[in-house]
Amino acid sequence: MGKWDFGITLAVVGMGGTMLVLYFLSLVISLLKRLFPHKKETAS
Repeated sequence: MGKWDFGITLAVVGMGGTMLVLYFLSLVISLLKRLFPHKKETAS
């Protein structure tokens, strides 16, 4: 494997891993929003 092949492979794996982590993070945030819904404060 040449330097260019390794560099492109590493870039693809790095970007793919980042997108995968961001996707899972958005799933966790959505789950937390469903478990703990936002309650509006009442004006007094």
